[in-house]
Amino acid sequence: MFTKLITLALPIALAMSAVPRHADAQTVTLKFAHFLPSTSNFQRTVAEPWCADIEKDSGGRLKCQLYPSLQLGGTPPQLADQVKSGVADIVWTSPSYNTGRFPRTEALELPFTLPPDSLRGSKAMWAYTQQFGMEDFKDYKLLALFSASNVIISTASKPVLDLAQIKGLKLRSPTRFSASLLTALGATPVSMPPAQVTEGISKGVIDGVLAPWELLPAVKIDEVTRYHMEGAPGQPGFAQSPLSILMNKARYDSLPTDLKAVIDKHSGAALVERAARSWDGANAEARKKALAQGNKVLVIKDDDYNAIKAASATVVTDWIKQADEKGLGGVKLVEAARALAAKSTAK
Repeated sequence: MFTKLITLALPIALAMSAVPRHADAQTVTLKFAHFLPSTSNFQRTVAEPWCADIEKDSGGRLKCQLYPSLQLGGTPPQLADQVKSGVADIVWTSPSYNTGRFPRTEALELPFTLPPDSLRGSKAMWAYTQQFGMEDFKDYKLLALFSASNVIISTASKPVLDLAQIKGLKLRSPTRFSASLLTALGATPVSMPPAQVTEGISKGVIDGVLAPWELLPAVKIDEVTRYHMEGAPGQPGFAQSPLSILMNKARYDSLPTDLKAVIDKHSGAALVERAARSWDGANAEARKKALAQGNKVLVIKDDDYNAIKAASATVVTDWIKQADEKGLGGVKLVEAARALAAKSTAK
């Protein structure tokens, strides 16, 4: 009888040992922080789908807790420190917010370097970062670096079609390099949070804004501006800002091998493309909305485009000098960024 029980029990025990133990494994909840509202394009079309994918592929063992609108405290420039110290496990931020902290990445922000759309710009950014920029992110697990797409000039009451019409304007500038660009063009850059821009334009504090299409309807800038100046589709954009998704390095390293594989599968080039397509879709919708409202989209002529580009050359030469002083080889980085952008555009 005893022998018979053992004989019956053995197949059951073997079958149970073959069942994956993932269901019993501890669930890992990743704190994911960013600076925009939960209704933002980033959260709805990038962060939430990414979190859903890693949860599905991990059998529910990986989950996200999203903290939009800086709910963990601090300011946008402090997000890089928050993820490095472990206050957050993952953050979405821009290297532009931390002057000098990501020096090699700055080459991607220089005027007339990248194609105007987010997809081609993001692919060039990612390729450049893999080859030349990883030292900037050595303290993090870099999940993605992508483009916020080209900025355009949007003004309230004055159409802008050439360099002469840019001079003297007061325009909100999102980054240090876009401010340098405006200064080189004879305009006055104004630093102002996106939430204050609409009021600033309506009260005449500023004449307009240097920003990507995607931002305009998000904070209702399209409702207080009438004219939008952009270059031809095939030309490099005025300027782009890199956006990064960073993970705490120790948190990533602490994960089991199979969960690291899930993170890796949905990050890198795949996440870069997901974000870029989201931005391009939002840009197209914003442009269409502006036209439907009666706003005017002004595409500048080649001669005027070239004159603006030539006037911005000092921004590039000044940065090369600064990069050389840090031993980074500024010319090499600028040439690499432009070459990868040209390759991306050709494809």
